Amino acid sequence: MSLKSDAIRCFEEIAAMLELLGEDKFRVNAHARAARSLEGYTGPLEAIAGETAKLREIPGVGPKMADKIVELHTSGVMKEHEELCRQVPRGLFDVMAVPGLGPKTVKAMWESLGVTSIEGLKRVIDDGSILTLPRMGEKAVAKIKASLLFMAGSSERIQLGLALPLAEHLMDYMRQLSGIEVVAFAGSLRRGRDTVGDIDLLVSTSDPAAAGEHFRTAPGVEAVLAGGESKSSVRMALDADAGRWGSEGKRGLQVDLRIVPRESWGAAMMYFTGSKEHNVRLRERALKQGYTLNEYGLYPEDDDPTPPHRRGIRPVAGVSEEEVYRALGLPFIPPEIREDHRELSLTETPDLVEVADIRAELHAHTTESDGHLSLEQLVQAAIDRGFHTIAVTDHSKSSFQARGLDVPRLRAQREAIERARDQFGERITILHGSEVDILADGSLDFDDDTLAWLDVVVASPHASLSQDTATATARLLRAVSHPLVHVLGHPSGRVLGRRKGLEPAMDEVIAAAVEHGTALEINAHWLRLDLRDVQARSAVEAGANIAIDCDVHTLEDFDNLRYGIATARRGWVRPKVCVNTWSTDDLRCWLRRKR
Repeated sequence: MSLKSDAIRCFEEIAAMLELLGEDKFRVNAHARAARSLEGYTGPLEAIAGETAKLREIPGVGPKMADKIVELHTSGVMKEHEELCRQVPRGLFDVMAVPGLGPKTVKAMWESLGVTSIEGLKRVIDDGSILTLPRMGEKAVAKIKASLLFMAGSSERIQLGLALPLAEHLMDYMRQLSGIEVVAFAGSLRRGRDTVGDIDLLVSTSDPAAAGEHFRTAPGVEAVLAGGESKSSVRMALDADAGRWGSEGKRGLQVDLRIVPRESWGAAMMYFTGSKEHNVRLRERALKQGYTLNEYGLYPEDDDPTPPHRRGIRPVAGVSEEEVYRALGLPFIPPEIREDHRELSLTETPDLVEVADIRAELHAHTTESDGHLSLEQLVQAAIDRGFHTIAVTDHSKSSFQARGLDVPRLRAQREAIERARDQFGERITILHGSEVDILADGSLDFDDDTLAWLDVVVASPHASLSQDTATATARLLRAVSHPLVHVLGHPSGRVLGRRKGLEPAMDEVIAAAVEHGTALEINAHWLRLDLRDVQARSAVEAGANIAIDCDVHTLEDFDNLRYGIATARRGWVRPKVCVNTWSTDDLRCWLRRKR
């Protein structure tokens, strides 16, 4: 395990253990923030682990956190982590993962009933002793039972490309009920994370009881986990089709419905969308300005312990998110970047890339390799999408499992492309390229003469994806620095939930991409999303260009564009740095620079 992975694990566990022990919230949040910040660091932490000043340059890593990283690097342990582990049983991490169990309740179970594991939790439920805890009644126990049942039948986090269609289907279903005024999804799904743990749906309605019943009886509901006036939770069945990667199998996903007053809609959307750290920052900002912020609105702070919405206090803002942000002296913050990664320092809403900005697809396959579309079908689909350019990039010869093309087949394909250019006339530019394998040593699958003959070269790793970091870095550096490569495709080769892929030092790869004018791809397929969001942001900050490609194999793959856009927006990608948004002339000019 790398130093970065070890440090993230230690900081996350310290935060959890401090919370269990009832320690100061500031210390809890500081460690959680450090862990999140390290997740976004793209270089090997070992390279700066001996330099406290450089560690402190990482946002969210203060002097104390930097010292702990140095300690971990030099001694192999983090003393505070070891000391806390002697105080907190490891099994409590599993108990804290049970939905509906907060740190205070888990702490009470541990201290009063000796619960130190999931088995212990089940024991106190079965013998009834859990009911002796403060504020623990039959309904609360029933919810815990339902959560345990859900966890037993549920797998890991669900990919964005499976969760989003389900959320949209449920929104359409809820709109069928009269009295529904507005419905939307929130949470990590709205922030566009590559995987989600559950789905949060918010509705405003004139008939809350009917809305809750309608939701709990939706098709596909396997179990009702909770049902109340303002919140319901269900487990939904999910039969996941992963396209060319086969079936993901039957999965279970928790969906929570929250019924929100219309006048609190904006505040609720903010509260249930933002990451924990983002929301903490907002509440801190509100308090400094003399306000208190919750899911019902922004209110004047008056030190009364009873929440203001329960006392009939009129909020300063709450109907819309824009209104609440404006009242706090902030521009509207796009949902995807609400992660406490310096977004609250913005003075205006950033112009992040959108689906409508994309005018070209630079990574697409036909039936010549492993695609399911003929050349003519691919071109027509691109025209139907309003694209001005489509690049045909079938696999190179080393991808034998994908029927990769050798040079004679590649040259024969050019003849077909010339005919297609005649057929489709001026409606679209058809580029002839290849997705060229980056071999294990970093060399490319075609000779330089062949590469130079192609209009566009997307170089991607497909094999030897378990290489160590140093080898993987050298491999990608050789490819991204090649003077005839336009785009580095899906740099890690990961498949979410199935294959980890390469773990190169992305800061070095990014620097080389900037130096050599090579675009870094965000592969939009929801099982890839590679570049990752944090890598995309590092690339943008370094001055690299980004390509957002659908890696088209089927007609439906074009629809994956929105997942690539979500990842790009999380990476703060603006249209001007995304080569797929450029005009025909600008794109051609950029491609020809490497010819």
